[in-house]
Amino acid sequence: MLIPLKQNQITKLIPSVGTGSQFKFALGEPRKVLQRLIISSIGGILNLLLFISQSSTQTENLWLLLCVVFFLYILWGPILESSRKNSSYKKSKFFSLFDGYISDIYKTEKIESSREQSNRQGRLELIEKKRTWLVIELEDEDGYLDTISFPMESKHSQIRIGSNIRCLVSSNYRNFDRDIYLTDAWLPDVNIWVGEYPYLLRPAFKEICYIYLS
Repeated sequence: MLIPLKQNQITKLIPSVGTGSQFKFALGEPRKVLQRLIISSIGGILNLLLFISQSSTQTENLWLLLCVVFFLYILWGPILESSRKNSSYKKSKFFSLFDGYISDIYKTEKIESSREQSNRQGRLELIEKKRTWLVIELEDEDGYLDTISFPMESKHSQIRIGSNIRCLVSSNYRNFDRDIYLTDAWLPDVNIWVGEYPYLLRPAFKEICYIYLS
């Protein structure tokens, strides 16, 4: 079942500024954090040196400001990234609350990173770091909707075919027959959230579900 929602309701469900959970996602794996830290440190130090070397008060304030901006990049970078992701999702014309069930579940392997390493014979070989992802197919009384995939964790063992599932669906087509985009989803039977990126403000989404589906 797809229940149309208004734009002002979407604003309450997906924030303009990234939340704590969205910041954590955008911050990324240790390798990505290290990259941000390097950019922050190099940029901050270079601008600090330029600030120290300046004798003109007209430009030293600019270099000081840039110095602070770079040093804080480790913080505002993920906030900006998550805010852009939220804004991009909200650009769709039509939104609906989806209430359906899981019709199928399967696993897949995704490569998270790869690097070349010499083996005992001195030959380079490709080392890949893989992670198991869970894919769930969503349906309702009108048929198949789409899939949601996410990194598998131990808590996901509770997910079963036939479990109720709810999420937000967006599209630029009023009948939602193509080019649809799903948010993270809530399984009310086991109170588990699934999805790669935490778009939704969860208490607000549960309240919307209570209003329309209770």
